[in-house]
Amino acid sequence: MAGNAGAGKGVSLMSSPAIILDKVNKWYGAFQVLRDVSLTVAAGEKIVVCGPSGSGKSTLIRCLNRLEEHQSGQIRVNGIELNDDLRAIEKVRRDVGMVFQHFNLFPHLSILENCALPQILARGTPRKEAEARAMDFLARVRIPEQAQKFPGQLSGGQQQRVAIARALCMTPQVMLFDEPTSALDPEMVKEVLETMVALAEDGMTMIVVTHEMGFARRVADRVIFMDRGAIVESNRPDAFFDAPQNPRTQAFLSQIVH
Repeated sequence: MAGNAGAGKGVSLMSSPAIILDKVNKWYGAFQVLRDVSLTVAAGEKIVVCGPSGSGKSTLIRCLNRLEEHQSGQIRVNGIELNDDLRAIEKVRRDVGMVFQHFNLFPHLSILENCALPQILARGTPRKEAEARAMDFLARVRIPEQAQKFPGQLSGGQQQRVAIARALCMTPQVMLFDEPTSALDPEMVKEVLETMVALAEDGMTMIVVTHEMGFARRVADRVIFMDRGAIVESNRPDAFFDAPQNPRTQAFLSQIVH
């Protein structure tokens, strides 16, 4: 059961879709990592993608800003098709923020510079304006007092919040999260999830690859389960967790939900 099961939580799929995937396929050599993936994401919708390791979750969202190239099918983000047109790729990347499992901060730059420099280089934002926006978003993720420190002086949870602030500084319309808490110590996970919950409550379109099922229950409009490169189940959180339909989903949930 793939694709567009109920949006839930008040998000209407009748609005212009933020993201459309139509029968997307991708191979690494002879290995097929995505199999006929079709999915429509409404503006403002929150999607959580889960599944076993190697199921294609991270590849899926990396295709949405052309960090990975799909071989067949169609991907459209805010009406723009992702293909070999470099101008289209650049335009989509301006509208799509991404937070990775590892923070990817520049260790030799201060936290403020990590957040301001991408704006200056990619958008031509004047430095004072870029730094002011950086401070606004560092306050948003509740660490403005860390602005003059360097990444190595921060905890993992704080660094991930910096990574979220850096992405938000580019004023994206869509945020992608690729297992943003999996590299964190357990006590740091909560602070990052709380930051993401606040983003969700503000109406940001979000696709989150995660095994944090409590977050999925609380925030997601839909939860999608992938296995062997395909979407095998998609539903509202209550139905997904309380009455999973696919045997593979049932087996997966029995292992991670206690």
